[in-house]
Amino acid sequence: MIPAADARRIAAVTAALAPVPLLVTAGGATYQLRIFVLFLVFATFTVALNVAFAHTDQLFLFLGALAGVGAYTTALTAEAVGITAWATLPLGAVAAGALGAVVSYVAARRGMTVIVLAILTLSVQLAAMEAFVGMRDVTGGSTGFPFSGLSVDFVADAVGVDQRVAFAYVLLGLLVASLVGYSRLRASRWGTAFEVVRQDPVAAEAAGIDVVRTKVLAGFLAAALVGTTGALYVQADGYVLPSAFAFQAIDVLVLVMLVLGGSRTLLGPVVGAGAIVLLDELLGEVGQWRTAALGVLLIVLFLSFRRGIVPKAREAYDSYVGDRDGNDGTSDAS
Repeated sequence: MIPAADARRIAAVTAALAPVPLLVTAGGATYQLRIFVLFLVFATFTVALNVAFAHTDQLFLFLGALAGVGAYTTALTAEAVGITAWATLPLGAVAAGALGAVVSYVAARRGMTVIVLAILTLSVQLAAMEAFVGMRDVTGGSTGFPFSGLSVDFVADAVGVDQRVAFAYVLLGLLVASLVGYSRLRASRWGTAFEVVRQDPVAAEAAGIDVVRTKVLAGFLAAALVGTTGALYVQADGYVLPSAFAFQAIDVLVLVMLVLGGSRTLLGPVVGAGAIVLLDELLGEVGQWRTAALGVLLIVLFLSFRRGIVPKAREAYDSYVGDRDGNDGTSDAS
């Protein structure tokens, strides 16, 4: 079951985001819809990293590779077999999840630290990028290939909305489902095992927790979610390009989003993704100074919200409630 507080937060997020696709397209603002789609994609990526990194100390720096594996497996298998990509999407998720599980298994068995695992996964990311570009006969190389196998035209026609709007709701559904799954996982015995393993793997082993299996599960779940999102990501672009899965295009942004929003929180990934996507768009007018300005703003934000925006907001709210009621005012984590 989902904790009541989490259910309220997920419902609030869903209610706040659900009208956006229809509102932005009512005036023909298709560019704003594109930005909203990017926000949904990266928020889901960040939820996945929250599971692997924040809860089991597995710093995955190959999210781009996982997204690429999911996308290429989904698209190429559908083309080879001649079936809809919706049927091969689970295969893409499993392929990405298997890669994440293998890396987690090797790291756990070898007792790798966070830094060593980060170096390992970064190496996998670089190798994957070389494979995506180098296997030209299969992947199309750096020019990629068009992809529209995950379109939802049939749903859009049935409901009477634009196909892009319908697809935005598919991504919103995936984000909400990932939040629900994360909430249930965090409240389950596996969530408890994740927390014990993160704090002290030796003590976890002594308590009878299988550290290797726990980390492998976290790695598989996170990677499978990234693989699924990666396939939907290329559908939104209409093209499968290796550059879309580059380290600087996904991993750097997702890590910043998680840290800024607040790790080990339900809404941190959503808030962090929204903040970075919004800042990036607001700084679009500064031209060549865009990256530098974004870096300066991130430094300011990190100094202001060292534990993340969501934990900081929760502390401020608890302080307000405590001052109003004349007590310390405690609340559960967001």
